[in-house]
Amino acid sequence: MSTSQTQADAALRGTRSHLIPVADRLSNTPYWLVAALLLAVIAFWTILTSQDYRIIFEAVLAGVWTTIYVSIVSYALALLLGLVWMLMRVSHSRLLQEIASFFVEIIRGIPMLVLLYFIFFAGVPVVVEFINWAGQPLIKAGVLAEIAARDISYTVRAILALSIGYSAFISEIFRAGIQSIEKEQTESAQTEGAGYWQTMRFILLPQAVRNIFPALGNEFIAMLKDSALVSVLGVPDITQLGKVYAASTFRFLGIYSIVALMYLMMTLGLALLVRWIEGRLVLK
Repeated sequence: MSTSQTQADAALRGTRSHLIPVADRLSNTPYWLVAALLLAVIAFWTILTSQDYRIIFEAVLAGVWTTIYVSIVSYALALLLGLVWMLMRVSHSRLLQEIASFFVEIIRGIPMLVLLYFIFFAGVPVVVEFINWAGQPLIKAGVLAEIAARDISYTVRAILALSIGYSAFISEIFRAGIQSIEKEQTESAQTEGAGYWQTMRFILLPQAVRNIFPALGNEFIAMLKDSALVSVLGVPDITQLGKVYAASTFRFLGIYSIVALMYLMMTLGLALLVRWIEGRLVLK
């Protein structure tokens, strides 16, 4: 074999070795994501080049902050409440177990929209009346002022409803994460003299949160989408502003296309962020 032919074969093998990683990357490319991004680019280009769509976008854009604010605050409260329910359900107290189980199973069996209506129109007035009744001595003494149900804004009621509703589901995610950890770790910690709460705080919970992070991320995405339900009660989020603008202009196709695009961009971005963080946790 001549020297030139040997060099040509080596060059060909080198070219193939460079092509293999490229082929692997192409085979692993999420084409659905490429298609979604292309659709988003086309949609935003249409908004920028069309005055009608630009006006609609600016009108609906004001509700983005409300949607994000309601979702983040509700999710933070739902995480806290869900952790409390989980700790009660796995505690050694039968009373705490029954109370938490009663709450979780009841809330999980009620549709989110029905729960929103109940808290908006029934739950908040009842709680306000109870607070006024319990605080009568302080109210008569002038220390506290009597409050009315109308003093509780619709945004606060929406946050309460979403946080209570999702706390039941998040508590089950936490409980599944705790139960996925081997019992030998708990027994080893107790052998070393660690108490129940020390074992839960320093050994079980850190591992459980790492295991259930994808599920918790999916719950936040679901809450972001379900936050659109608060529009039926007048909270000025993206959906509500779109509905109001559509009722006055009758441009239903353009308005609800933009509303859907906004939710898609937010949920898609969150889904990619959750996957990236999940990959970092796996590497660790």
